[in-house]
Amino acid sequence: MIREAIKFLQDSYIDPNERIVEFTDVENNDRQFVIDNNGDHFEIYPLNREPEYTVKVNTLTSLVDYMKTNDRGYFRTYIHVEDERTVTVFSCLDDRGKRERLITASAIVPHFEYDYYHDSEELIIALQSKFTQTNDRDILLKVIGNIKEENVRNTGDTGFSQAVTVQTGITSVEDVKVPNPVTLAPYRTFLEVEQPTSEFIFRMKDGPRAALFEADGGVWRNNAKDNIKKYLEKAFADEIKNKNFTIIA
Repeated sequence: MIREAIKFLQDSYIDPNERIVEFTDVENNDRQFVIDNNGDHFEIYPLNREPEYTVKVNTLTSLVDYMKTNDRGYFRTYIHVEDERTVTVFSCLDDRGKRERLITASAIVPHFEYDYYHDSEELIIALQSKFTQTNDRDILLKVIGNIKEENVRNTGDTGFSQAVTVQTGITSVEDVKVPNPVTLAPYRTFLEVEQPTSEFIFRMKDGPRAALFEADGGVWRNNAKDNIKKYLEKAFADEIKNKNFTIIA
């Protein structure tokens, strides 16, 4: 079919600017060819507008809704969990070795300054608004909320625990040990999945001021990616079963 169309244009002496062949191939793809002055033909590919037209969202729910309502037909689709905050959906390689980037989901998470000593009021607010509920979080809130301003004892500091003086009644006080390490679950990934827990070193000093130091070597990131993958596997169970979607994490 292509040869006949090209020969027709060559024999008709049509102006080179008008020597364009348009047709639909057996896979239902619209294709265009142009004939130059020497009779050679070249395929015209559509302009790659990926950077400008990639859809950008902030939740996994939006990503799933978009993919569910945009049928890709026989095209194989890959979902890449890049990190704990980023998921990208792209197509397989086309005949030019390029991929179409369909949608990117970037999680919005609250910022918290680790390895920094916060005043007690600031840390109490952060623990309640930027961390999910865990037993250790509640213990820290109790300790920080009742500590006497002038009494953070460094004497007897073992490097693993500290003793602080907390108010136990209207006038009475007592020494307690600050727990270490503590297991906390900050908001660090998409809200649709379980927030991964990890260990932190909790330290205090006069002021009173307190800091959290990450102590798991970043293992939580792998756990977060695994949680995202499980969420997507459940959401796209049918597509994965039909071998239309592949999830990479």
